[in-house]
Amino acid sequence: MFVDNVTITVKAGKGGDGAVAFRHEKYVPNGGPAGGDGGNGGSIILKVDAGLRTLMDFRYHRHFQAPAGGQGMIKSMHGANAKDIYISVPPGTIVKDLDSNEILGDLTSNDQELVVARGGHGGRGNIHFANSRNTAPEVAENGELGEQRSISLELRVIADVGLVGLPSVGKSTLLSVATAAKPKIAAYHFTTLTPNLGMVQLEDGRDFVLADLPGLITGASQGVGLGFQFLRHIERTHVILHLVEMDPNNGRDPVTDYQQIRQELQNYDPQILQRPQVIVATKMDLSGSKQRLTDFMKQLNLDAQDVYQISSVTHQGVQELMRHTADLLAKLPETQPQKQSDTEQKKLYRYQKNDADEIKVEKLDEHTYQVINAAVSRLLQRSNLNYQDGIMRFARKLQNLGVDEALMKAGAQTGDTVVIDDFEFEFM
Repeated sequence: MFVDNVTITVKAGKGGDGAVAFRHEKYVPNGGPAGGDGGNGGSIILKVDAGLRTLMDFRYHRHFQAPAGGQGMIKSMHGANAKDIYISVPPGTIVKDLDSNEILGDLTSNDQELVVARGGHGGRGNIHFANSRNTAPEVAENGELGEQRSISLELRVIADVGLVGLPSVGKSTLLSVATAAKPKIAAYHFTTLTPNLGMVQLEDGRDFVLADLPGLITGASQGVGLGFQFLRHIERTHVILHLVEMDPNNGRDPVTDYQQIRQELQNYDPQILQRPQVIVATKMDLSGSKQRLTDFMKQLNLDAQDVYQISSVTHQGVQELMRHTADLLAKLPETQPQKQSDTEQKKLYRYQKNDADEIKVEKLDEHTYQVINAAVSRLLQRSNLNYQDGIMRFARKLQNLGVDEALMKAGAQTGDTVVIDDFEFEFM
């Protein structure tokens, strides 16, 4: 089975909590704080494996979770950093965030990596909060939560040359003759339901990847038949071989067939038609095919050099076609795979603060107010409220963020209940 589009969920590991601890060794009368930092949570990383050809591995495994970081310990010992989770994907995989619809990366080269969920940073232990006024702080931070997101993986086959044409025009047969590939070949439409790849190796040492892509029908650009399942794969090809069958007994008109395919490509992406294309007349070993080709060329005002005649059964013209295709590829400018810049990478790691985000206060009832703000929620998550020092630090941070002022503007009075996420406290 060829799987080329899946949705998975990834959840990075939570950072370990920082510790509140103090030194109690003999002969150390003024021990001071000794709580260590928590370890970082594991991240989820996609990595290209050139040996993969489909997304089949994700058919039954679509949820991935990285381990959490270790907790901070006594004697200023740092919690263990969790191991990252690596997920193998085939080359040609496009990664998209389903919530934002943002393309996170286009993975094309072997061993290329993309972090899709960053592990949470570990919290700081109380060794970081000592100062001249508070030499024994009972303050520590909780670890950050790891990122969690739903992403889509879409595979677009990477090939130098793509074979297009209506079903049963001879694409699979040509692939089997020109390469060592062994695609399924049968005398009925839609024999090929998945892309097949083969390597063409010429006598002069040149080579290129040839893709036999599933056949098109009318309406494919709107998703009819194999539709987008076919068209997404042609986007990466550099040269297109357009196969048109010249069998006089197939009941179809080659001119109509040719124009139909071009129209579907035009409807899907007009840029595809800007690439080098070669018209290939197939099944030229059949009686009457010569006359049909003559009529085809006359109606489209084509010259002899505009059409390559082949017969995959007798191998007539196949090597000449492959040499011409290699010449076209050699004339194309070299394109380097697009890699994410450092700035684009950082977008996946860093929270982008929106200065326009205001602290919202909603009145739930006469004496209950809810505070809604991402920064406040993160502060709550990082705060260890098991110690009085931690509670006081949390209160100061809320005041600095402007929460007290926003509550008073909303009408909150001393003794009213304030709700932040699932946490409640009394407003003073």
